[in-house]
Amino acid sequence: MSYVYLGTAIIGELIGTNLLKAAAGFTRFWPSVGALMAYGICFFFLSLAMKSIDLNVAYAIWAGIGIVITTVLAVILWREPINFASILGITLVVVGVVVLNLYGPSH
Repeated sequence: MSYVYLGTAIIGELIGTNLLKAAAGFTRFWPSVGALMAYGICFFFLSLAMKSIDLNVAYAIWAGIGIVITTVLAVILWREPINFASILGITLVVVGVVVLNLYGPSH
């Protein structure tokens, strides 16, 4: 169940981040409210996930998946450019998450 909570936290973070972009520096009311609500949901479920998933693993998965999907959404939804350095950095984050999960302290 903890990984379901973690997945819900990731979805909340993705929604919150994209609404934060739409909020344009908190100058648009409804996207701002939505962003704050999504982040509240995100952190609530992240805290539930961390009851049984180690902090370092939960945060690495949350951040790693969040970075990858946020980048994809930024390119698709917001038409933001991406370059080789960005792809390389994201790849290194994903490799770090995999290594942490396979060989981290809890293994």
